[in-house]
Amino acid sequence: MKFIASTTTRLLFPVMLAASLAACQTTSSPLVDGDSGVSYGDAKAVETVTTDLGSTDIQMTSEKMTQSLLQHPLVREIIRKRQLVVASPVQNKTSEYFDTALISDTILVQLQKNGIRYVVAGDEMQNQVDELRRQNQSGLYNQAKTAKIGNMQGAKYRIDGSVSSIKKRNANVKDVYYKINLRLIEIESGIVEWSDEKEIRKTARR
Repeated sequence: MKFIASTTTRLLFPVMLAASLAACQTTSSPLVDGDSGVSYGDAKAVETVTTDLGSTDIQMTSEKMTQSLLQHPLVREIIRKRQLVVASPVQNKTSEYFDTALISDTILVQLQKNGIRYVVAGDEMQNQVDELRRQNQSGLYNQAKTAKIGNMQGAKYRIDGSVSSIKKRNANVKDVYYKINLRLIEIESGIVEWSDEKEIRKTARR
């Protein structure tokens, strides 16, 4: 009987351990912190706190623009020829502040996942220049193994765009209309090869 009990215990132990670990994972969820009042939410959930441009708007816009661009016939040539793209800062023409880089950065990440390569933009170029100078001029690096100055590659196409808005309000209603426009431009010729827009209307009632 002792042998049977010992064998049964050994067989059941992995099952009991797995159940215990699962219980710990369930009860130790980090979604809510009662002490601080901070909780985690779904990053993809619809955000309707204000009529300002929010995370949901950025996500919807980036997804629509990315899919539209990927369906353009030119994209297959860009991928096949391994041509480079750069993104200029999206112009904020609204009266509110938000980081427009959220739009271009999200689109670039999705494009890269689909095989399109991009280079750093002008506002990020200083970091690139500083690193090249550090490797080539500081005297701290083995010059046979450094990245050489003069070998950076220029992009063939540039993505730029703008965000505009129209606001209307009366005593009971605030209505905001946003238009987000993006373009793909061949840098050498200045030809706009692709463009698309996303319209958003948000209304708040008192």
